[in-house]
Amino acid sequence: MLLSLLHHSGRSLLTIRAVNTLNKSYHSPQMAKRVAVVLAGCGVYDGSEIHEASAVLVHLSRGGAAVQMFAPNIDQMHVVNHLKGEPSEEKRNVLVESARLARGNIQDLSKLSVKDHDAIIFPGGFGAAKNLCTWAVQGKDCSVNDEVKAALQAFHSEGKPIGLCCISPVLAAKVLPGCEVTVGIEKDNKYPDTAGTAAAINQLGCTHVSKHVGESHVDEKNKLVTTCAFMCDAPIHEIFDGIGSMVQGVLKLA
Repeated sequence: MLLSLLHHSGRSLLTIRAVNTLNKSYHSPQMAKRVAVVLAGCGVYDGSEIHEASAVLVHLSRGGAAVQMFAPNIDQMHVVNHLKGEPSEEKRNVLVESARLARGNIQDLSKLSVKDHDAIIFPGGFGAAKNLCTWAVQGKDCSVNDEVKAALQAFHSEGKPIGLCCISPVLAAKVLPGCEVTVGIEKDNKYPDTAGTAAAINQLGCTHVSKHVGESHVDEKNKLVTTCAFMCDAPIHEIFDGIGSMVQGVLKLA
């Protein structure tokens, strides 16, 4: 009799605890931040930089964010043989290639809705400058993909944070006049391409802010968080830390 009563009480206690746990998880005031990540292909020379994209996803996971990946359904500017570092005659699609990084769980960028997300992040890689815009060949006179431009403008107008790393801050400089971004430290040999990129950003009427690879810059007014990543010739763990700083900044603003 006593054993039966204890068994029944134990089950009731477990049931109460389970219900309380469910209530806590579904009614917590700190629900997961919903973050869109926009990819530009797969591979540093013609798509998204793989280590940067992975770092973004790891830090978002660590921050408890709910992530959905997107990419434009367009042809790449070109395809680069990453072993030789030379263009090939192949044709590849940005969305299809980005699906490699997303393990197949990715949507066409045309389906991105700002109301369904709290923030958006753009990893770097040459794809950001070749496929999401034409900065790689036209510099500050480049054009930005219509869907990319619409996404940036939508999140900005809703006051939702935007994260960008490596070369992708040029997207913000082109679309959001007067913004502040970083692509590294000017006049430092560890940042070989920063000076020229920073000069072009300033010429667009934006402000380049020099930051070390392990840091990020927060433009409070425009809710932009940027870090230089592989614009710096640095060990990968330093790049990982800088991207972590950027992701944390985005989640804090979301």
